Amino acid sequence: MKTTGLSLIFLFLLVGCTTPLPKIHSDGHLIAGDFHISSEISFQWRQRTTFLHIPPGLNSSDSHPLVIVLHGAFSTGEKTALETGFNDLADQEHFLVAYPEGIGLFGWLQHWNAGHCCGKAADDKIDDIGFVMSVVDKLSRELPVDPSRIYLAGMSNGGMLAYRILAEQPERFAAAAVVAGAISSRLPDVPEQKLPNTFQGTPLVIFHGDADQHIPPAGGTSPLGRGERSYSSLKDATEFWQRANGCSGENDERTLREGGLRQVRVSCRQDLEIWQLADWGHQWPGQHFTMRLSTDNPLYGFNATAEIWQFFRRHVQPTGIQR
Repeated sequence: MKTTGLSLIFLFLLVGCTTPLPKIHSDGHLIAGDFHISSEISFQWRQRTTFLHIPPGLNSSDSHPLVIVLHGAFSTGEKTALETGFNDLADQEHFLVAYPEGIGLFGWLQHWNAGHCCGKAADDKIDDIGFVMSVVDKLSRELPVDPSRIYLAGMSNGGMLAYRILAEQPERFAAAAVVAGAISSRLPDVPEQKLPNTFQGTPLVIFHGDADQHIPPAGGTSPLGRGERSYSSLKDATEFWQRANGCSGENDERTLREGGLRQVRVSCRQDLEIWQLADWGHQWPGQHFTMRLSTDNPLYGFNATAEIWQFFRRHVQPTGIQR
């Protein structure tokens, strides 16, 4: 039987271009480094990639925490690793960190379907929740991941997807963090698509800059004139997760760094923290950016990544038990 060029292409897609996960050293340690893991979502026939960082010195006979980090729109896993500093922190604290990639075009313009947003991923109804969960499952099968210490973080469009994952599958993660995200948005003449109500909840820490002009903390459209999409507010997100996490409404509020930070800890069945950053825009509030501020700026040297990890490490999920 003659094989056509089209058939060869189909066969190539069928078997996929899977980069195997790193092997184990003869001394029993995982091979450290950065890896681009390709995998295929068989029900959507799309080649998807995950950027994986394995810190040095991880013993394969021990189980280790896993942090899943979702990049913002038009970003990448590698860029997000650089801007968040999660890889450096993983080396210090000995956890695995993986950055799934949204869909894009030839490695550019990656973005996510968060339900209400954004772009082609939302228009084509890409199953990004299914993809992220498949990454978690694959890494958990093939690496020594502690199932009680799997965490989720997302920035901007990635934060929107993180919110959606927590609403639909709250039992999958021990804790989560969202930076500069929104729980919903809408375009003119299009019904608002909201997150499904959940009352199981997940421990969650939220960061948002007061000067964010892409996703304004007060909600509404971007003052930068980038389209007509109107976003829900930080207040909307706070109230949604207060209901989901079983909060009593009693707040412990603190002002830190000479007014540069306002931290609110809400009394809840599942922990909820909100950090508001004065005069901070649409960037990850980590030292990749804060070390560029003037030394008299209250946010100089602030590291949200370290704060997120401190929040994560306080939360361990009983395996096999849904909250």
